[in-house]
Amino acid sequence: MVDDLTGEEIAKFLEEHVQEMLSTTPLESKHALDLDGLRRPEITFWSVWDDGTLVGCGALKRLDAEHAELKSMRTATSRKRGGVGSFLLNHIIAEATRGGFARISLETGSAPFFLPARKLYEKFGFAYCEPFADYRPDPNSVFMTLALPR
Repeated sequence: MVDDLTGEEIAKFLEEHVQEMLSTTPLESKHALDLDGLRRPEITFWSVWDDGTLVGCGALKRLDAEHAELKSMRTATSRKRGGVGSFLLNHIIAEATRGGFARISLETGSAPFFLPARKLYEKFGFAYCEPFADYRPDPNSVFMTLALPR
């Protein structure tokens, strides 16, 4: 569901996300958005709940009329590799397609910690690409993109 980012539980979930990124990535290579960053008008944010428990989240940032960026994908630790990420990514891709975007791109980490995320994106057809938008080459980052059906 689209989340307005006002709940205490989502705030805590996102703070854990930012802290996890800081524990695995040097500060200058951290691109995870905090709560205020996710509240920007060009971002749509979704959360996934299972029987009242927050189990995942993800966002789509409009870069221009045809290009969007996937942001803040996170699955609760207790639910990793349980299908939450696939469910959410499928939903975000469908929403981006409905929104008229031609492409979704993302930045994720290059460290082994991020391998499951990279494998998920590969499974959905994302291909490795050069940095996009305001990103610059960074040994701690990889960039991926997916062309959407028109």
